[in-house]
Amino acid sequence: MANEQMHSNHTGVILLAAGASSRLGSPKQLLDFAGSKLLQHAIDTALASDAMHVVVVVGANAEIIKQELQHTTAKVFVHDAWNEGMASSIRFGLQTLLKLHPEVEAAVFMVADQPFVTADLLNELMELNKKEQHNIVASKYGTTFGTPVLFSKRFFPELMKLTGDTGAKSLVRKYQNEAAFVPFPKGEIDIDTMEDYEKAKGGGFKA
Repeated sequence: MANEQMHSNHTGVILLAAGASSRLGSPKQLLDFAGSKLLQHAIDTALASDAMHVVVVVGANAEIIKQELQHTTAKVFVHDAWNEGMASSIRFGLQTLLKLHPEVEAAVFMVADQPFVTADLLNELMELNKKEQHNIVASKYGTTFGTPVLFSKRFFPELMKLTGDTGAKSLVRKYQNEAAFVPFPKGEIDIDTMEDYEKAKGGGFKA
């Protein structure tokens, strides 16, 4: 992770990994990918970025997942109310990050099942926020946009009001005219099913 003396972006990454992987039938967080587990791969990517802090939110199968992450330097927190939907994990992750690091100026939300997220992509989100003063910076892929997505602290109160399973996309859509977007060619690739996993692992997906 970036050295705090070298980087003063005061940005935290919140890695959302609390879901039950119901469509896959087993915890997707523990699938083997790129020489490690899928969640560990995402954590390593976040730690390799310029973000000062990385908070990992787990929920379903938390104890099994935490056992696999014993050696990570990221802070892992269990969200007991994960089944209330993505919004509750967002609120929990943001609350946790701000409790630990109240000086944080922006937060990047990422998910564990987008295996092609890179540290460079995360850094690009932070650069557009810091240097060009964009308060929302989202990833753009296919015909849509989504995670990883950065929100400045201006939007923390609205993030804390999210409910249900819609995530933060509604906020990006609401403020789309003032948001910036970073191309993420493989962003539409996420792992929900075993077919998705086999394609991602074998390179069957096309950029």
